[in-house]
Amino acid sequence: MDELRRAGRAAAELTADYLAGRREHPVWQPVPEPDRGWLTGQELPAAGRSLDELVDDVRTRVLPYPMGNGHPRFFGWVNSPPSPAGVLVAPLAAALNPSCAGGEHAGVLLEHAVVRWLAELIGYPHAPPAGLLTSGASMATVIGLAAARQHAASQDGWDVREDGLAGRPPMVMYVSEEAHSCLHKAAELLGLGTRWLRTVPVDDRFRMDVGALRTMLARDVEAGLRPFCVAASAGTVSTGTVDPLDEIADVAVEHGLWLHVDGAYGALGILADGAAAAYAGMARADSLALDPHKWLGVPVDCGCVLLRDPATARDAFSLVPAYLRDDSAAGFGWFSEYGPEQTRPFRALRVWATMSHLGRDGIVGLVDQTVGLARTLAEMIEAADDFELLAPVTTSIVAFRCRPGDSEGRLDELNRGIPAAVQHRGRAFLTGTRLAGMEALRACFLNPATTAEDLVVLLDEIRTVAAEVAR
Repeated sequence: MDELRRAGRAAAELTADYLAGRREHPVWQPVPEPDRGWLTGQELPAAGRSLDELVDDVRTRVLPYPMGNGHPRFFGWVNSPPSPAGVLVAPLAAALNPSCAGGEHAGVLLEHAVVRWLAELIGYPHAPPAGLLTSGASMATVIGLAAARQHAASQDGWDVREDGLAGRPPMVMYVSEEAHSCLHKAAELLGLGTRWLRTVPVDDRFRMDVGALRTMLARDVEAGLRPFCVAASAGTVSTGTVDPLDEIADVAVEHGLWLHVDGAYGALGILADGAAAAYAGMARADSLALDPHKWLGVPVDCGCVLLRDPATARDAFSLVPAYLRDDSAAGFGWFSEYGPEQTRPFRALRVWATMSHLGRDGIVGLVDQTVGLARTLAEMIEAADDFELLAPVTTSIVAFRCRPGDSEGRLDELNRGIPAAVQHRGRAFLTGTRLAGMEALRACFLNPATTAEDLVVLLDEIRTVAAEVAR
């Protein structure tokens, strides 16, 4: 234990120094060949190495090459910096090392609490055990859509777990053009087939077109197909757009569809000042995915699925051997009965620490601050002659284009080349997307350390590399 104490102290100091010094280092940098070779090509040592040596290797070979998401000028994808509280307790969760499949221990009991906290934050109706933590929104989506499939089959009088989908009318699901790819993956994994995944057009604000949804539904019903689910977005990854959830929920009720809401990134945006109206209808979802490891900054991995009726998910997944049967869990059973994971890590400790450290006021402040930064950047873009805002700012994502005066006819080529060029310079990090057939830039704000001055640096970096790309 002396070696663990010594190395543990060194690792704690190294962690604190790394987090404190991110602004002074490049956001991202390529890994030079010697370290790349070491990272990918090292041999398993024949004799064990000391913990001190391992910490030193992390210091010299790992920490210098981050993804970049801890830096205040990282605006790529939807990746947050880690919360200090989540980092603090991660080793303690590892020290306990429980399986949170079920049973009566702190890991399981704390998970019930933090799932309730998340539901309460976004105003989602919750009665335990109506939700569980997952590896991320991809797994949360699989659980939500499996419950939807189970519900539809049960309504039609057959057992999808026993009989499968063969010989049944195709089950049809509806998603928007801006839907996340995890919905497509889930449809494939669940045997639904992407042929029966309908892509609904979006309006000029990149929201699902409800009129088009109704038209597609009517056509599929007439063709003898089985519409069973509509998946809406509460914050898309390209623009942060929130679909007209209340209208979509009305359609779902009229047609007996399961409503799944992908709020992986954006569900917490409901907390921003003046944002609640845009989220009307989110609480009507049958299942809802959200990621504490996005806006909240809980260290990866940690997603969550919330369920209006948990019994449907339990019907879809429960397969309990006699040696795992638990009749004392207040009728809830084990968490492993509500999803595909059997051995489950102690994710709840990182969520509990992060949310407790921030408190509700701190969480609201974080959301307000980052949404405010997005709105500020949008104003800067609209005031500039060489940028163009492509979508209204709903959450903390800004979608835009760089369009210098001499670039007409080459805008797609220019904007396609900008993200990688900005990344390689190391002063800021953003990514691209495609909107309405156009190459676009997008900046996502999740870091509480980001300032308005960082926005100036971002636009200056884009202007600098745009001139280089144009040449």
